[in-house]
Amino acid sequence: MREIDAQQVTATVRKLFIEANTTLGQDVLSALKRAITKEESAIGRQVLEKILQNAAIAREGSLPLCQDTGLAVLFVEIGQDVRIVGGDLRGTIEEGVRQAYADGFLRKSVCDPLTRENTKDNTPAVIHLDMVPGNQLKIIAMPKGGGSENMSRAKMLTPSAGIDGIKKFVLETVEKAGANPCPPIVVGIGIGGSLEHACLLAKKALLRETGSPHPADPRLAQLEEELCGQINALGIGPAGLGGKVTALAVHAEMAPCHIASLPVAVNIQCHVARHQEAII
Repeated sequence: MREIDAQQVTATVRKLFIEANTTLGQDVLSALKRAITKEESAIGRQVLEKILQNAAIAREGSLPLCQDTGLAVLFVEIGQDVRIVGGDLRGTIEEGVRQAYADGFLRKSVCDPLTRENTKDNTPAVIHLDMVPGNQLKIIAMPKGGGSENMSRAKMLTPSAGIDGIKKFVLETVEKAGANPCPPIVVGIGIGGSLEHACLLAKKALLRETGSPHPADPRLAQLEEELCGQINALGIGPAGLGGKVTALAVHAEMAPCHIASLPVAVNIQCHVARHQEAII
């Protein structure tokens, strides 16, 4: 049994959320640069150039990429041969979030759903915890902005809707979202499982390297390519000002589902596709 000190977990979470909020991943930067070469609209190209300029300023000055520094979402994989000492895992993660949002001067956006009173430290975090083989702890920090999250949707389709029904729902969701999620966007799709599992699959899909085809299922890779082309044909464009680049990428994940159901979820991510990970 390997022991990991709770303070190390807290320090790691703190570091990940500060980095995620100030440094855009190289995969997203590369996707934005490719988008400039594809965008035919002059104002669309200007928007993309400003996004890249903003990312450079944030990185160099350790400043937030966006004023919305997100709800703290974490995907945590703990090895079955790991024991956290000096505190409980959830508590140490929450403390890391508190420290990140205080020390990194990040906006605290979490509030009571009914009174709207702010919790003042951006907790509680949303923690998805999985136990896996081994003696390591993997932490993925994902600050998720409210604007893109508000445009996300889930629907229980009938099995007869099939692949065409899935495509229709995704396109309707993106078209209805318009400029609200700050395009160019990354579209995560979850297919199958149950209602909540489809939503989780859609969010996990956003963690993949931006623009990479599905590594294991050619059907999903083809679906991603087709939908990305159809979404970009909508003409929403960068910042919703028109153009060819509405989506930087479409990523889909799938799980078996009940014979009576076809759950589908769409989780939209803005162009600030933030996430950082570490293995302890």
